[in-house]
Amino acid sequence: MTSKAGRNFAIALAGALCLGLWPADGAAQSSTWKEARAAAVEAYRAGDYAMAEQNLLVAVDHARKFGSRDPRLAATLNDLALTYFRGGKYAEAEPMHLQALAIRERIHGPDHPDVAATLNDLAFLYVAQGRTTEAEPLHKRALKIREKAFGPEHPEVAKSLNNIGSLYLELERYAEAEVLYQQALGIVGKTLGEEHPYMVASLNNLAALYDEQGKYQDAERLYQRALGIAEKTLGTEHPQVAASLNNLALLYDAQGKLDEAEPLYRKALGITRKTLGAEHPEVAASLEHLGVLYAAQGKFERAESLHREALEIRRMKLGPGHPLVAQSLDNYAELLMRTGRPDEARRAQVLAAAIRAKVAQANQAAPAAAPGKPGRPAIKRVVVPG
Repeated sequence: MTSKAGRNFAIALAGALCLGLWPADGAAQSSTWKEARAAAVEAYRAGDYAMAEQNLLVAVDHARKFGSRDPRLAATLNDLALTYFRGGKYAEAEPMHLQALAIRERIHGPDHPDVAATLNDLAFLYVAQGRTTEAEPLHKRALKIREKAFGPEHPEVAKSLNNIGSLYLELERYAEAEVLYQQALGIVGKTLGEEHPYMVASLNNLAALYDEQGKYQDAERLYQRALGIAEKTLGTEHPQVAASLNNLALLYDAQGKLDEAEPLYRKALGITRKTLGAEHPEVAASLEHLGVLYAAQGKFERAESLHREALEIRRMKLGPGHPLVAQSLDNYAELLMRTGRPDEARRAQVLAAAIRAKVAQANQAAPAAAPGKPGRPAIKRVVVPG
């Protein structure tokens, strides 16, 4: 059964790279920057964050030649920061975000929506590091900027409300989170319609709050509604549909309804493989969810195969020192213990602990910020990026 503790409140869709289009300074220089950034976007979407990083470093070098006040430089630095974030390189991400923020404030002033977007991404980074007291004022500042720029009932405002709500959910400030989620849900429904894809984010987040509080019937109703909208508006084979299926499966898993959770996990895995590719990090997450469930059912051989595949994907795509590799090692160690291989299990646990210690030291992250614990798959919190 999936425990409530230790769930990851990271944003499922946050940090998507967007290829900006600005007038060219010099045709050749601009073309080279665009090519490098486009290659980075393609690699990022494929889950190859190392390749995305390489291309963005090239793009940053070219963007610096546009001048220190060029929006292309700010956008590329922000993209590099997001790629570092996805790769677990939090210490490297922070200065990139801060540089992007300074440029955008210098270009546009302190109250521009682009400034709010960077504040938003920097706040996500701080939450991942366990620096929630630093994240909250950034999210609140982004909210004020968006309210001033767009008015109090605008989808951009709903984004910030969702983000602050997710922070409060992380801090177990449930009543405050619910108010913000309800506000965001109301804004999206009023401005975009009750069946807009943005509704999926708001519904999933409110459902996650109820899920966390053990209000399973309320959570199930909202998860089902979010899934229906995602399938209708995005198609039945879309990564967001897979995320919604995964959330619903986690809900059943938490209640011990393993026979109901299994087909949803399997369907989510199939969609993720088809839409993102067999070696995408999101596939590893789906494999791990299903592996934990099989272990709970006593299907140890099938569980081991899935855990080993997830571990291999994460090592290959994220690098051997990524915190999600530590999560996979811990889950695999638990399986090894249950199948009578304590020596192998302890070796995996020691390796996982070493990865976490190194990551925490390098990224100034609190140990509690490490993603996941054995047998506790991460729930998807879905919001719109930016």
